[in-house]
Amino acid sequence: MKPKIHPTYYPEATVVCACGNTWTTGSTRKMIRTEVCSKCHPFFTGQQQRIVDIEGQVDRFYRKLQSRQEFVEQAKARVSARTSMDRPVSELDLSQRSVDALIKANLTTVGQVLDIMKDGDAKILEIDGFGRRALIDMKKRLRQLGYSLPEAAQETSI
Repeated sequence: MKPKIHPTYYPEATVVCACGNTWTTGSTRKMIRTEVCSKCHPFFTGQQQRIVDIEGQVDRFYRKLQSRQEFVEQAKARVSARTSMDRPVSELDLSQRSVDALIKANLTTVGQVLDIMKDGDAKILEIDGFGRRALIDMKKRLRQLGYSLPEAAQETSI
């Protein structure tokens, strides 16, 4: 064994815990300071409910959890706003002629249009100035926006 390469060994090194517990052991350091020992750790004391929080890790975790929850709530709000029955028909990106025909027939919101579509395509096609092409475009756009069409309006009859 080479001389003078090993650290000094202290057979009576003192270990001090943050809770105040002390004991002696062998080490290469004279004094060792620790934050948790077998006298204060929740696993050994039976206090499993107590969380050992070193450097605010638990607080950081709860902040991340809270921000994730807020993100999910905002996403749900965006989806519900996107499929709102009170959305004006002018926001469906239909031709101006089609929008004007719907408004002239007192169908100003998507909810009103979907109510008419429950009876089938014939009711919508009876609207003056609203043809099959406009009906097909409107159904495509409603599906793109996430609206569910009534069963009677699922297929366009020719």
